[in-house]
Amino acid sequence: MSNLATVYEQDFCLWLCQNTKLLRVAEIDMENIAKELDAMDKSQHCELTSRLKILFAHLLRWQFQAAHRSFAWKTNIVEQRHQIGQLLEMSPSLKHQIDPKAYRKAVEYAATMTGMPESVFPKSCPYSLEEALDKDFILQRTTDNRQLTTNNQQPTTK
Repeated sequence: MSNLATVYEQDFCLWLCQNTKLLRVAEIDMENIAKELDAMDKSQHCELTSRLKILFAHLLRWQFQAAHRSFAWKTNIVEQRHQIGQLLEMSPSLKHQIDPKAYRKAVEYAATMTGMPESVFPKSCPYSLEEALDKDFILQRTTDNRQLTTNNQQPTTK
């Protein structure tokens, strides 16, 4: 199996980038093929950003509107985690290219869903990627509204 075939099996986005570079030096319709590969790579990044926006927004909603929590909210969090996990499994290099706009968009989305002003939510993302994707990561409402726990840990203030 060639190195590129191995990369294809391990990291789709990395494979796209490497092949885009190789195509630009070959004598084929390299510019259009390279554009298409770039578009595929950008599509993966856009999907990740979109799914992170939804996940972060629902985590914020879960944290800041604890009295209104529902099974549907939890289901949405689980589904976004699953889809993001699949994307990162298919293209691990995406993990190092997270768009910081995902959280800013999440705050706007969470404000729209909750009817709360954007200023209520933290300015920077209060969740690490690992926490956000951790199926055991649960937000528990406390008096300061910032205590974070997992099922296996004692509460810690972030």
